[in-house]
Amino acid sequence: MSDTNPEHTTVKLDFPFTRGEVTIDSVKVRRPRSGELRGLNIADLVQMNVAATAKLLPRITMPPLTDAEVNNLDPADLTQFGMEVQDFLLPRAAKEQDSRS
Repeated sequence: MSDTNPEHTTVKLDFPFTRGEVTIDSVKVRRPRSGELRGLNIADLVQMNVAATAKLLPRITMPPLTDAEVNNLDPADLTQFGMEVQDFLLPRAAKEQDSRS
């Protein structure tokens, strides 16, 4: 996770998967916009709720992950995505306060 709160980050998968003839071993994740959070509970995303994270990822990943690909991710990789989403959603002030503790 990055402390600078970038617009996007890259998740290197512990367990790459294949799409056609292409092996996907890393995926860019970008900060979600409000419209992409439609139908989701932000608290669920901050708590890394699996269903909420799985619904959001196809909206904010590049290459865009399909629902099936998200549902077949290894739990370690899903956790990495959840941590990045959580980092995007936390206000800067909360991160600064946490780093001072």
